[in-house]
Amino acid sequence: MCEKHATDTVIEPSGARGTGPTRLCRPADARRAVERLVAERCRVTHTHWDPDALGDALLVASELATNAMLHGGGVTDFRVDVAGPCLCVSVSDRSAELPVARPPVDARGRRRSGGLGWPIVCRLARDVRVSELPAGGKCITALVALP
Repeated sequence: MCEKHATDTVIEPSGARGTGPTRLCRPADARRAVERLVAERCRVTHTHWDPDALGDALLVASELATNAMLHGGGVTDFRVDVAGPCLCVSVSDRSAELPVARPPVDARGRRRSGGLGWPIVCRLARDVRVSELPAGGKCITALVALP
């Protein structure tokens, strides 16, 4: 589990409300939603964000959506908003199982493929929270700094 992670039980999915819920099918949809929001905020505020930080936010959104598809039974909700100097990305899925980091090798010492998504999210996000949803499943919210 991610060191920065916390687990909460909530009535509603936590996370940003600015964009409202969006049903996603693919990680590319998550990346486009982040790009649209950041472009709109830059247009409105006449500011620019660091391209490396934006790249981190795109990767976090993509990894959370991918993990929901591969391990969580699919994306059930997606929200993204700017919260102060951070981008807040929330992805909900059908599984109540908490994310875990898998060792890079199996019990026989063979390298595994995959398993890097959750460690990437934990490394790039300023804060990560996992919330249980009352109807089942979970919502993972990650804050990525956008200086």
